[in-house]
Amino acid sequence: MTARQELPATPDAAAPALGLRVALRSITGPHRASNQDSAGVGEGFAFVADGVGGHAGGDVASRAVSEVLIAGLTGRDLHDVDDDALQGLVADANEELAQRARDPRLTGMATTFTGLFCGADAVRVAHIGDSRAYLVRDGAGTRVTHDDSYVQLLVDSGLLEPEDAWLHPQRNLILQSLAGAADDATHLAVLHQDCREGDRWLLCSDGLTDYLLEDEVLDLLRSDPDVEAVADALVAAALDADTHDNVTVVVCDVVADWEPVETRVVGAADPDWVEPPVDTVAMPEADEPDEADEADAEPTDESGVTDESTETDETDPD
Repeated sequence: MTARQELPATPDAAAPALGLRVALRSITGPHRASNQDSAGVGEGFAFVADGVGGHAGGDVASRAVSEVLIAGLTGRDLHDVDDDALQGLVADANEELAQRARDPRLTGMATTFTGLFCGADAVRVAHIGDSRAYLVRDGAGTRVTHDDSYVQLLVDSGLLEPEDAWLHPQRNLILQSLAGAADDATHLAVLHQDCREGDRWLLCSDGLTDYLLEDEVLDLLRSDPDVEAVADALVAAALDADTHDNVTVVVCDVVADWEPVETRVVGAADPDWVEPPVDTVAMPEADEPDEADEADAEPTDESGVTDESTETDETDPD
C-alpha cells in the first residue's frame, strides 16, 4: 500500500494556473569513472534516480526507471494522476528492472527515486531511497522526504544525533529502493503539499547531501532568484566539498508566468548527453579502486540492505 503523508497546507485564495521553471544538472564527479544518476523533467514533473553504486547496472537501473516514467507521463494531464496511478507508474518502472535483471550481468541492480508531480493546486512527492526533496517557502526551508536508510533508522530510534548522521561510516546503506522485487513499489511514499507561487523545490542525489550540511544546501537554494544559477552553485559546492559520488540536482520554481517545459533528461538516462565542463573547481583524476576496496564492496546482504558506497565501472548493457 502506498504510504501517504499530508504535509502542512497553507490555504490560499483562488490563484492563477501555476507551472514549473526548472534547471537540472548531473555530473560524474572527480572520483567516479561513470555517472549512475539520472534526472528528468517535463510538463508538470521532475525527478531524480540514483543508480545504486556497487551494483552492476546502476546506470541501467536509473535509466530504465527514467524511460518508463517519462513514457507514462509525457502528454498526460497530471490532474488524472492520483496516488494509485503514480504508484502504478513506479510499479511499471520496477517491473522493467525485473525484466532487465534477467541478464545475469545486471543481477542486483537498483535505484532510488524521488519525483515531483504538480497538479492544479497540489504537489505530490513520490519517494523511495535516500535521494531527497527540499522545499523553500517564504524564505523558510525544510526537507520534505524521509531517507530510507540505516542511518535515518538510527536517528529515528534515538541512537544517533541528527547532526552526526552525515558523518556516519554506514550512511550509504539504504533500506528501500527499486530493484525489481515484486513488493518494491509498495514501499513508495507519496507525500502531498499544497502548491503556491514562489515555492522553490530541490530534488537531489546523495552526492550532494552526503557532503554538504543541510543548512548549507538550504542557504544555496535561497541564494539566487535564478534556478540556473542555483543549480550551478549547488554542484560547485559539492565539488568544493570533494564529493566522492555523482551529483545530480533539479531546481524547480513554482511560477504563474510559466512556459511549457520541454521533456529532457540528463546523466545516465541520456547516453548521448555531454556533461558540461565545471570551470569553478579543478577536477582531479578519478580514483582507481584498490584491491581492498574491491574486496569490501559487498553491495547487499540477505536482509536486502543496499550499500551505495562503491561503484562498478564496467560497461553495462542496455
